[in-house]
Amino acid sequence: MWIYGLNPVLEALKSGRDINEVYLSSGRREKLFLIEKEAGKRKIPVRLVDIGFFNEKFPKGHQGIAASVSQRAYTDFNEALNIPEKKNEKPFFLILDCIEDPRNVGAILRSADAAGVHGVIVQEHRSAGLGPEVSKASAGAVEYVPVSQVNNIKHAISEMKEMDIAIIGAEADSGLMPWDVDLNMPLALVIGSEGKGMRKTVAEKCDIVISLPMKGLVNSLNVSVAASVLMFEILRQRSRKT
Repeated sequence: MWIYGLNPVLEALKSGRDINEVYLSSGRREKLFLIEKEAGKRKIPVRLVDIGFFNEKFPKGHQGIAASVSQRAYTDFNEALNIPEKKNEKPFFLILDCIEDPRNVGAILRSADAAGVHGVIVQEHRSAGLGPEVSKASAGAVEYVPVSQVNNIKHAISEMKEMDIAIIGAEADSGLMPWDVDLNMPLALVIGSEGKGMRKTVAEKCDIVISLPMKGLVNSLNVSVAASVLMFEILRQRSRKT
């Protein structure tokens, strides 16, 4: 598969992902030395090509940089559950309930990396895969955030509950604000799909359901923006001095 853009390719090089070849625009030199430097460290071939190669093959935003890479591997779900213990931290997971837009998934992964999320859980069906658009939207964060793909999110939630991980759902108009809930505990935050939110059967398995207040005339937020606000509220609470 392909990834494109400066940050996605640079982070893929730094993370050790299997890369076959890197392609650079022969007419662009700004910051390309960073790519060439990292590729050189790993002895990965770099090919200079005309900008037309990128314009024909990739959407806008390719920045004249691309790489032929291996498919991004998913992290085993049980391995992901062990990450907090290895870090000696309270579990902090994110569950994406059928989010299908790869740009939203990528933006969420970028925020998840910044907020210190231990792992992201997605369902095999009706969810965006870890393709080039996710990589681009995540600005390379997809290389670092463990993502586990499961057959059934509800089964995964049940396993997490058995480990005393609280399931916190996010839904419009629940009446419970996130800053009014103690989120400094082992938890998994559930974010529903674009437009529809959490499925009813998933919402029923949540221990608590929270909402963000809306004051504007457009009574909704993009799913990736809402997820980011909630993740950083959890981080804020965990960062408070006691």
